[in-house]
Amino acid sequence: MISALLNWWYRICYTLWLPFYDLLVHGFARSRRRAIQLLDLQPGERVLIVGAGTAGLHTAAALVDLGKKVYLVEKESGVGGSLAVCRGAKIYANGTKDAPIIMTSTNDNLTSWHEGCNEWGNLTIMGNALISASHYGGQPVGSNTKLPTGLNERQMEGLVAAYPGDPKVMYGGNNDDDDSGSISYLSLRYGGKVVGLANELNGLSLGGVGRETDIHHIDIMNNVDDGIEIWGGTVNLKYINIWNIGDDSLDVDQGWRGKAQFGLIVQGYSTDAVQGSGVGDNCIEMDGAEDSDAQPVTTSTIYNFTVIGQPIDGDHGTAWRDNARVQFRNCIFMDLGEVLVKNDHSDGDGANGYGYNGTLSWANTWTTDYTVTSPVNIGSADPSVLYTVQTSGKLAEITDSVFFRNLYASAYTESNTVGVTVSGGSNPAKNNVVAPYNSASPNDNMPIQSLTRGALVTKGGKKMLPVTHINPCAANAAVLSAAKAPDDGFFTPAPYRGAFSPYQNWLEGWTAVAAYGMTDTSMNSPATGDISGDGVVDITDFMILSQDWLQVK
Repeated sequence: MISALLNWWYRICYTLWLPFYDLLVHGFARSRRRAIQLLDLQPGERVLIVGAGTAGLHTAAALVDLGKKVYLVEKESGVGGSLAVCRGAKIYANGTKDAPIIMTSTNDNLTSWHEGCNEWGNLTIMGNALISASHYGGQPVGSNTKLPTGLNERQMEGLVAAYPGDPKVMYGGNNDDDDSGSISYLSLRYGGKVVGLANELNGLSLGGVGRETDIHHIDIMNNVDDGIEIWGGTVNLKYINIWNIGDDSLDVDQGWRGKAQFGLIVQGYSTDAVQGSGVGDNCIEMDGAEDSDAQPVTTSTIYNFTVIGQPIDGDHGTAWRDNARVQFRNCIFMDLGEVLVKNDHSDGDGANGYGYNGTLSWANTWTTDYTVTSPVNIGSADPSVLYTVQTSGKLAEITDSVFFRNLYASAYTESNTVGVTVSGGSNPAKNNVVAPYNSASPNDNMPIQSLTRGALVTKGGKKMLPVTHINPCAANAAVLSAAKAPDDGFFTPAPYRGAFSPYQNWLEGWTAVAAYGMTDTSMNSPATGDISGDGVVDITDFMILSQDWLQVK
């Protein structure tokens, strides 16, 4: 009762005070724009953000209540809008498992999958954390430098400046602890559209977002460009589900220094267009810094991902560029179209790849301890403050993971070279398992419990075998890992490989695939003591159990 009264009082004060505050600080004209800046929805209401442009949140906070369907598209013309959260603003869009927030188009009937994307824009969040953006396409960016001074900023991909230097479309700053709000149990579907521009939008764009921003339980279905793209910053991600993306499922750039755990990537297609604009490209693509010797450089750790590729015409499982340093642990990579590990050097992006200007070579990045930092372009910054995520191992590694049914002729060539696999087989020293494949019984030894693909189709000139149903729970070599993630306040020490325990499917209730009947959740009965349903009995369960003990009823 007390909690409900406090929440009611907070909402009343928030609603009454913000317009007056905005009037005092920003002037009357800006206060009048509150209608598109504050999304405070009541049950059953919808918001139509219309037009080809962007409804922006500037210094305001957006409240999007749980269980709402926010249709970001104009019904009359079909022109998709976008929602952008600018530096200094915050968004609070927090659903629950049983009442998720769904940002989608009016073409989504909410019960069945359809081929399509480009039906609205996207959700973009821009923050004040450090980025490396001295160059783009090989050319200098404004007055940005290669040093981690906190002065670098860059215009967000897909957004249009109202005038030269418009701060509303910029991201980047000097605060790695920046807080842009929180989003959770949020499903983003059928997006990517920008009208009148040559570039496309990602499902979720995160530019310079700081570690105090809370992002978990995010669902991306059918987007024309990347599923999630992160430019710099220190934001962490947990429980992400990315399906049928038209380019890279997860793409990181410009010195991302965050953590991620529990992710499912299922490659496919969103529309009949070229690869990269409707047909999936890389599962995970990582750029270190722009230019390659700039700082900060992408230095991250990823635990418990399940990555399912397109076995005929998909691209790489992991593509590495421009000195990226990422640790993958307790993961599953299966059905990849091409290679597990790809040294993409710079992929023609105008940067200079690994080893440029005295930075570590590609080979040395895989053998160098996480404690080693580059003296190149560090300036006066303290590396121990700049790079805090990696706490053990090598700068680049894939360990304690399972690889299955990756049948491309050179699938393991580069992974052999950097020590992930040995002669295309398991590497016990790294606790990596290449599960045996039997063509007569192709699902034997599969590290997930079931996978069903539809009939072969050709999209964008590529042969696709779309995933139509999945039980992603751990099986066989994925059931028990050799080690677990550290209990550091973010990571959960899960004792299995991949994104799911053997007996709990966290896709239930809030994701598009659950709504469309594309996943099996029949096993979901929590283990004894597992109140949170994450497959682990730990302090989180105790906190849930104890949170109401002293509440006045």
